[in-house]
Amino acid sequence: MPYQYKREPLNNDEVDKLTNSCDTFREKFVIWTMLDTGLRLSEFADLKKENVQWQEKRLVIYGKGGPYGKKTKRRIIPMTDRVRRLVEYHFAENNNIGMSKRTIERTVKNVADKAGVAKKVSPHVLRHTFAVNCIKKGISTRALQSLLGHDRLATTEIYLNLSPEDAIREFLNKW
Repeated sequence: MPYQYKREPLNNDEVDKLTNSCDTFREKFVIWTMLDTGLRLSEFADLKKENVQWQEKRLVIYGKGGPYGKKTKRRIIPMTDRVRRLVEYHFAENNNIGMSKRTIERTVKNVADKAGVAKKVSPHVLRHTFAVNCIKKGISTRALQSLLGHDRLATTEIYLNLSPEDAIREFLNKW
């Protein structure tokens, strides 16, 4: 298999810096939602009010792929309490996200710069961070595959590059 570039996820300190540097509602909405759902940039940008299942506290995502690229692949993403509150507030007055992909990327970069995070931070790095945090919390690789919307487990495994410290900590906790 050819070399697959692995984006480096944010560690807990960097996530804290990033979330604490959000000043506006828009910044919190973008950063927290992407960190807590693992949505792709295009999925977040295309999110609409009808994608929210309010009673079940989850999002229905029609993501990448499907026959002929028609975004027919459907998956369910549970909302954390903080994301649910942000989504409720946003969609109380809006029917869609109302931001372009470029605006979302710029928002992520500006918050990362404000936070002083040294590594490159993009919406995909937030997705990667979500995946690693799921693994750290004990979510199975199969469940993570479903949450991320991957067809193949091998694709999900690309996201599993835990730091050596995390691997050692897990080994010591389970051994």
